[in-house]
Parts: sequence; structure tokens; C-alpha cells
Amino acid sequence: MEVWTAFSIGLLGSLHCIGMCGPIALALPLDRSSQLSKLNGTLVYNLGRILTYFLLGSIFGLLGYGFALAGLQQWISIVVGLFMISTVIFSSLTHSKYLQLPGLNGFINSVKSKLGKRFNSNSYPNLLSIGVLNGFLPCGLVYLGLAGATASNTVFEGGLFMAAFGAGTLPMMLAVAFYGQQLKASIMSRGKKLIPVFVILIGSLFILRGMNLGVPYVSPKLEQNQAESCN
Repeated sequence: MEVWTAFSIGLLGSLHCIGMCGPIALALPLDRSSQLSKLNGTLVYNLGRILTYFLLGSIFGLLGYGFALAGLQQWISIVVGLFMISTVIFSSLTHSKYLQLPGLNGFINSVKSKLGKRFNSNSYPNLLSIGVLNGFLPCGLVYLGLAGATASNTVFEGGLFMAAFGAGTLPMMLAVAFYGQQLKASIMSRGKKLIPVFVILIGSLFILRGMNLGVPYVSPKLEQNQAESCN
């Protein structure tokens, strides 16, 4: 369930990302001599984003693994679900520029500075680096994805969760690169209305998962899963 949940968060939530990642996608230094060259460059850029998401997901998956060893996996899943729902109720949580943590402001400014210097070359390594750096920029949707990765059992599952999340954002990012402002104007106004409902639905699934009801795929027995993974 986790991979498809992550992909769905990215797919539907990417309607929200048009406002932030859209300008970067439109400004990419792509080789526009042909549609194929443009597509290849866009894919390389997005691969960089997904690699960063995998790294971040692995870190938060490690955190989740520690919670699982401590027997807190069930409660973490519930907390993650409540967090997702709270971002809808208290929308300022997702609209805030980024979490005010010590040292984070300096890191984000450094990422932005490095990102701004990389729009002068359409080489694949440069496009990849733009994507890698872009993956570190603050985004409320990414925070939701990382919260989901924390509910994973292992480092790899956390990374896979965020990689699937990144893959879910890919169709919209490709559409932005090819259709630009036309797409932004026509889709954002409609899609934004669906995001709160979707986030509440996903949050509810995480809560049900943590409630350990023994319902396959929706709320499996977590203790049983852990025991099987140790055998």
C-alpha cells in the first residue's frame, strides 16, 4: 500500500507544486532543438529531484526504523495521519515558507544560491544537478511525503516511499515543461480544490494502518508483519 500511497500523494499533490516548481521547470536550460531533446533534458532534471527524495526518504525511513524497533510503529503511523489531516485544518502548516529550524535558513539560502548559478548550461550533468538541488527546496507537499516515509519499517522502504512520491509528480512536471503557463492557468484552480480532500483521505488511511485492525492492505497487523520480517 505504501508505494501506491506515496505515488498518489505525488500525483494529485503535484497540482499544488505547479506554483513552486513550475517556474523552475519553465526556466530549465533545455536543448529545445527537438521535442526528444527537450524530453530527455526534462527527464534528467526530474531524475535529480527523485534521487534527492530517495535520499531524504532513506533518512526518515531510518528514523521510522528506530521507532519500529522501539515498538512505536503503530503510534507513528497514527501521528503521521493526524499530521496530514492537521495540515488541511491548519493550512498555514503547508503554506509556511519552511520550518524554522536552527541552521535551516542558511542551508536553504545556500541551495538557492547554487541553484541560481546552474541555468547557463543544458548539459545532462548540469540538469541533473539542478534537479538534485531543487529536491532540497522547502515544500509543504514534500513534508507530507517525508511524514509518510517516517512510518516506513526500513531505510530502503523510506527511500522507496519518497522515490514513488517523486515519480507521482513526474507527469505534471513534464506537462509544465511542455505546456507552460497555459497548463498552470487551467489546472491549478480546479486541482487545488481536490487536494485537501485527498490529504484527509490519505491521513485517514495512515490512522487506520496504525489502529492494527487486521484488515488486509488497509490496516494489517503490524506486530505480525514485524515478526515475519525477523524470521
